[in-house]
Amino acid sequence: MRIGLDVSGGDFAPEATLKSIPLLLPELDARDKLVLFGNETEMQQFLDENQLHDKRVELVHAPDIITMNDSPLKAFQQKRNSSIAVGFEWLRKGDIDGFASAGNSGAMMVGSVYAINTIPGVIRPSSAVMIPKINGGNTVLLDVGTNPDAKPDVLYQYGLLGSLYAEHVLNIKNPRVGLLNIGTEEKKGNLLVQSAFQLMKDATEYNFVGNVEGRDLFNDKTDVVITDGFTGNVIIKQIQAMYRLMEKRDLLDDYFSRFNYENHGGSPIIGVNSAVVIGHGISSPLAIKNMMHLVYEVSASGLHLKIKKAIANYG
Repeated sequence: MRIGLDVSGGDFAPEATLKSIPLLLPELDARDKLVLFGNETEMQQFLDENQLHDKRVELVHAPDIITMNDSPLKAFQQKRNSSIAVGFEWLRKGDIDGFASAGNSGAMMVGSVYAINTIPGVIRPSSAVMIPKINGGNTVLLDVGTNPDAKPDVLYQYGLLGSLYAEHVLNIKNPRVGLLNIGTEEKKGNLLVQSAFQLMKDATEYNFVGNVEGRDLFNDKTDVVITDGFTGNVIIKQIQAMYRLMEKRDLLDDYFSRFNYENHGGSPIIGVNSAVVIGHGISSPLAIKNMMHLVYEVSASGLHLKIKKAIANYG
C-alpha cells in the first residue's frame, strides 16, 4: 500500500511531520510505501541527517504551502504546487491509496469533495472521531464539524456511514447506532432531531437503537452516535479541554489517558472516493504517526467501496 503524508501541514511542520517518519517506518510492512509531499530539499536533508535511507520512502516536491489562515477553496485552486493540492492529485490518479494532513482542514475538505469527489448518493460527507468507552472500546461520533447545518435526511444517512465505518474499520459486528438527544424519549429534542428520529426508527440498512444522551458517549449503550457537525464539534472540543485540565491537575488514570488526541491521530472523512484523514493542527510526531496508521486502516478496509455498494442498494 502507498500512503501519502503532507509534510508541510500543521502548526509545527515540517519538524513534527518529519520526526514522525522514524516512528512510523518500523511499523510498516516491507511492501508498503510512504510518499511525502513537501519541500524536497528539506525532506532530503532530514532523511540524510537521520540516516533514513529507506526504499519505502518516496519524496514528491511540492514547495507551496496552504497555511492555516488561507481561504481553503481559493488556496486550493491557486496554490496548485502546494503539498495538499499535489497530494490530492496523486490520490485522484491512484498513485497513492490514502492521504493525510495536519494542515488546513478546510483545504483538505475542498480536496476531498472536488478532487476525489463525494461518493454518488452521499448527501454530505462526514468527519468522525473515536470517543473512548469505559469498557475499553470506542464510540464513533459523527459529524464533528464537516456539516454544521445538517438536515434530517443527512443525519439518517450518517447512521449508515457511521455503521459501515464501525463495521469495516473497527470490526464491530452489527454496530448499534444512536441519535444524540437531550433525552431518550421519541418526542424529545428540537425539530431536527425529532424529524431524524422518525426516519431512523424505520431504518433497515443499520441497527438503530434510538435516542442516546451525552453521557452515553462513554458507556456501552451504542457503538455509533449521530449528531450535526455543530454539536459534534462542541463536544470534542469540550472533551479535549477537560483532558488538558485533568492532565494539568495530575488527575489522569489509565482510562482518561486514552482521551489524549495523540493516540487517535485524526478524523477520517467518510463518504468520499478514497481514504482521507485530517489531523489536529497541533499534532506531535506521535499523533502524526497514528494519523498515518489510521489512513492506512481506512484504505485497507476498502471503506469507500463498501459505502458505494451500500448506497447503491439503499438508493
